Amino acid sequence: MALRNILTDNHPVLRTRAQEVKKINSVVLRLLDDMIETMKESRGVGLAANQVGVSKRIILAVDSVDEEEKIMELINPVCENKEGENIGMEGCLSVPGCYGEVPRAEKVIVTAMDRAGKKFRLEAEGFLARILQHEMDHLDGILFTDKATRILDPEELQSEEQI
Repeated sequence: MALRNILTDNHPVLRTRAQEVKKINSVVLRLLDDMIETMKESRGVGLAANQVGVSKRIILAVDSVDEEEKIMELINPVCENKEGENIGMEGCLSVPGCYGEVPRAEKVIVTAMDRAGKKFRLEAEGFLARILQHEMDHLDGILFTDKATRILDPEELQSEEQI
């Protein structure tokens, strides 16, 4: 495993639609392992492959259940259904120091493959649904700042943290 560099918002790879993974091989498995290490080191809750310079449809998302964190690996994720809406605060490892309010679906149904190539279906709501939508947007070249209804300035951010 190795740490990968996280690209920032001005990099063209972040604005390009990622390609589908055709075959899960040792290169894809190594990428998944490197992404996990990179996300943990960066203290993120999600990561898309194009954020580390690889234009493939692969994302990670942290699911916290009963105070235990599980890292989910999704290859070729597709959002099959969205329900409801809520506005929540988001940041991004590729847009350091920037936070904004972003409308997202409250519930999603996503299909994907795991690292063994097995298809699965995931129903998520709340924070996990937000992470999945944020990371899947990356795969389409969309950053949270494109969807934010409001970007917080540094003073607002400090007052939000003190509440």
